[in-house]
Amino acid sequence: MGVDLRQVVAGILTITMFVMLGQMLHRDYFDAQVQGDAHDIEFHGSKVSLEDGLVRSREGNHGPWMEDSHDLKPCWSISESDEAVSSKGYVTFSLTNGPEYHVSQITDAVMVAKHLGATLVLPDIRGSKPGDEMNFEDIYDADKLVKSLESVLKVVKKLPSHVSLRDIAIVKVPTRVAEDYIKEHINPIFKSKGNIRVTTYFPSVNLRKSSLDGETDPVSCLAMFGSLELQPGVNELVESMVQRLKSKSSGGRFIAIDLRVEILEKKNCHETGAGGSKTCYNAQEIAVFLRKLGFDGDTTIYLTQPRWDSSLNILKDIFPKTFTKEAIMPAEKKSKYLELENSEYENVIDFYISSRSDVFVPAIPGLFYANTVGKRIALGKPQVLVPAEISGTSGLSTDYISPYISKKNHLAYSCFC
Repeated sequence: MGVDLRQVVAGILTITMFVMLGQMLHRDYFDAQVQGDAHDIEFHGSKVSLEDGLVRSREGNHGPWMEDSHDLKPCWSISESDEAVSSKGYVTFSLTNGPEYHVSQITDAVMVAKHLGATLVLPDIRGSKPGDEMNFEDIYDADKLVKSLESVLKVVKKLPSHVSLRDIAIVKVPTRVAEDYIKEHINPIFKSKGNIRVTTYFPSVNLRKSSLDGETDPVSCLAMFGSLELQPGVNELVESMVQRLKSKSSGGRFIAIDLRVEILEKKNCHETGAGGSKTCYNAQEIAVFLRKLGFDGDTTIYLTQPRWDSSLNILKDIFPKTFTKEAIMPAEKKSKYLELENSEYENVIDFYISSRSDVFVPAIPGLFYANTVGKRIALGKPQVLVPAEISGTSGLSTDYISPYISKKNHLAYSCFC
């Protein structure tokens, strides 16, 4: 069969035109997306481009999200030796400094009362300012606490009127107080006075497991993870805010970042830790960190910052769906829960939203970070990303999982297995 030379030439020209058109479309597309020097990389199976060192997703709500894990279950058990005994006196205490401290304070008070064979008196809640006091029931579920602890000790809501405040000795105890310490240092005072008031001090804010700790006391596990719950009204508010954050994300997920400008501005927050590592990260550094991990601009973010600050604008420029509590709280609730700056309600809202978010990023070290991680381990939410300076253009999120979780060295792993 003869070949028509004109058909061959026409075919070659047609193919050439399609190749040139494809190259033009390819170049126009990337010029429109990224100005300057840019290139493509594959990140967790999603096509992304790089601009000024920031990773930008091109396909929907992509990012290095992890699924929740519900493999861990409470593994403490209350033995006969742990069961409640007849009470010989009273232990009183207050919850102070915010919910991250409350978790530890309730645990220490329960341990003291249990090992003294005393009755625990429901605490009040005291803020940072003199005279700033609340009832326990304003924030927490009193009936839940009483019921959860009834197998190990008796809890009453008020100190009986026949007990004089002059008969109560004030005793300071270190957090994570152990039975041996209670017997040696506190029991003699309790026997002498009959009633004591416990105040907890914090020699350290880390909650790492230690070989020196020995076997974790099951009463401690019960107090830390099974006793303190929000009262229904506050819990309903927190849940509504969590759902609103999820509804603003196309993927139904959001990141909570503990980032408070007032703390970032303090001198000790600019110091470096061991090996020259940074201890705190500002809004811009957090934004770059998240983008390099692959979170795209559509990601929803919740900040613990009380009110919007201009220094946060860079974060909102990169992640437009960035909110503080006043932006997502129902309007009818604001008069009660946002009427006072730095109120206990606001701190509690931050702590519990951070515990329930899909991802938690602590821009600031401390007990808020440590106890939020413990709460997340109990809830099966292991994605806690500790910020760092990523030298390249991208990084794997698994490299920045909190050591509390990646090494399973958080105290919570003594209670959940």
